[in-house]
Amino acid sequence: MEIHVAGRIADADRGPAREACSIERAFSLVGTRSAVLLLREAAYGTRRFDDFVRRTGLTEAVVAGRLRELVSAGVLATEPYQDEGKRTRQAYVLTDSGRELLPVLVALGAWGQVHLPRRGASLTHQGCGALVLSDLTCEKGHDVSDGDIVASA
Repeated sequence: MEIHVAGRIADADRGPAREACSIERAFSLVGTRSAVLLLREAAYGTRRFDDFVRRTGLTEAVVAGRLRELVSAGVLATEPYQDEGKRTRQAYVLTDSGRELLPVLVALGAWGQVHLPRRGASLTHQGCGALVLSDLTCEKGHDVSDGDIVASA
């Protein structure tokens, strides 16, 4: 397998170098359908276990396992809550680390809107109603295209 990066071709099967790849490490945590659906719902404000199950259509076992992984990784945190007359339970909220994944979710959604179009929800800015975008820029604010990216260790 070959990867083309900024005019170069690199071997994707580089052994230990693959372990150093931040994209691969991130994908191993959040690259499953269940993780993405749970993060989407957490970003939309879902907090309770039963609501995650209902809104994602995932089984209780899958939701429980994936939530445990996301909490363990620091992407979600738990907060106790108690409904009147009921036992204390845990709510799930995005941490700062989890909120930093929002551009990834927005970019996936935008890609899906263009390349896998279907009628459905769009992400809009509550303040003005405009579509939320995920633009590729460097930390200095320059627009970046695929030909401008260089992988460096």
